[in-house]
Amino acid sequence: MAFITLNTEKLKHNYLYLDNLFNSNNIEWSVVSKVLCGNAKYLQVLMDLGVKRVCDSRIVNLRMIKTVAPAVETIFIKPPATHVIKKVVAYADISFNTSYATIKRLSDAAVAQGKIHKVIIMVEMGERREGILKSRLLSLYAKVYQLPNIEVVGIGTNLTCMYGVLPDKDKLAQLCDYKKQIEQVFGTRIPYVSGGASVTVPLIMSGELPEGVNHFRVGESLFLGTNVYSTGPLEGMCQDVFKVYGEIIELYEKPNAPSGEMGYNLAGEAIKFDQGSMPERSYRAIVDIGLLDVEEKHLTPLDENVKIAGASSDMLVLDIDRNVNELTVGSMVEFRADYMGTLRLMHSKYIEKRIEKDAWDGDETAGGSAMLDWKRPKDKKMNYG
Repeated sequence: MAFITLNTEKLKHNYLYLDNLFNSNNIEWSVVSKVLCGNAKYLQVLMDLGVKRVCDSRIVNLRMIKTVAPAVETIFIKPPATHVIKKVVAYADISFNTSYATIKRLSDAAVAQGKIHKVIIMVEMGERREGILKSRLLSLYAKVYQLPNIEVVGIGTNLTCMYGVLPDKDKLAQLCDYKKQIEQVFGTRIPYVSGGASVTVPLIMSGELPEGVNHFRVGESLFLGTNVYSTGPLEGMCQDVFKVYGEIIELYEKPNAPSGEMGYNLAGEAIKFDQGSMPERSYRAIVDIGLLDVEEKHLTPLDENVKIAGASSDMLVLDIDRNVNELTVGSMVEFRADYMGTLRLMHSKYIEKRIEKDAWDGDETAGGSAMLDWKRPKDKKMNYG
C-alpha cells in the first residue's frame, strides 16, 4: 500500500530554525497547517512542538485543531462564505476579511455566541486574489470599527499564490504605511502587519524586510524547507520532512513505445512518441499511486535510475531502465513530493499516513544544520520612500 511519512525530528528542526529566525527579528508567526488536511496524529506532532498559532482555510480542519489543542489560537485564512460564518466564529479566533457585509455577519455571530472575534483586513497589493483596494481601506475600517464584538488586530496581504507576484520592500513598506494611516486617522492601535509568508522569509535574511512587518504565516517553508522566493531549498533546513512510498505491483521488461492506433488517454491528451530518442525496451514497474492521489508532475523519484513514464487514475508507471537495483514486485519506491503534491497526497484517503521517529543527526539533509542567528542588520538603513 502506498503511504506518506512525516519525520518528527526533521519537522522539529525546521520549526526551531524558523522560530529562532522570527524571534531574533521580533516577528510573531503562525503555522499554516492546511497541508496536514486535519490529520489528527500529524496535528498532534505539530502541537507538541509548542506551536501557539495555527492557520487553515478549512473549517473542518480548524475544528480538528481545536479538538487536538483547545488553547491554540486559530486563524481562518480566507474570507468566510456566508454559510460558514457561525462556524468561523466557533472555531477560528481570527479570520481574514475584505468585505463589510461579511464582517457584519461575523459581528452578529460573535454577539450571539458571546465572543470577541478578531479580524485581519487583507489589502490588494498586486496579486489580484483576495484584498480590498487601498483606496477603500479607510472607509471599510470606519464602518468595521463601529461593529460590536469585532476587533481589528491587523492588516495583511497575500502574494505569490496565484500569479506569482513576489513581495518586495516597497510593497511591504506601503502595507506598513496603511496601518499607520489607520492608527493616525482613528486614534487606534493595530497590533499586526501580516505581510509575511514562506515566500517572504528570504527578505528577512537579506535585510530587506521593513521593520513594521511583524507577523508571518508559514507553511511550505516549515514542512518542505523550501525557499519559495527562488524555488530552491532554504539552507539549513530539511527538505524531506515528508517522504512518499509506492509499492511495485508489476515489473516486466516491455517495449517502450505503445503499439496500435493512437487516440486520447483518460486526461484527454493525445500522446506522441519519438521512438528514436528512447531505447527499444526497458524494465517497467507499476506502483500503487495514481492521478486520484497526485499528478505525476508533483513527484520526483529519489533513485536516479527511476523515471516516471506515465500515470492513470490508480497506477504510476516507472521506467527503471535495466533495473540495476534489482527491484522486484513488492519493492518500495521512494519519492519526494513538492508542496502541491504533498497537499494532494495528504488529502487522498487512499494514501496511508505514517509517523517516522527515527533519530537524525542533522548533518546531511539540512545542508548543514547549524541554527543561524538571522537578524535584521542594524547598520543597514533601507529607504522605503
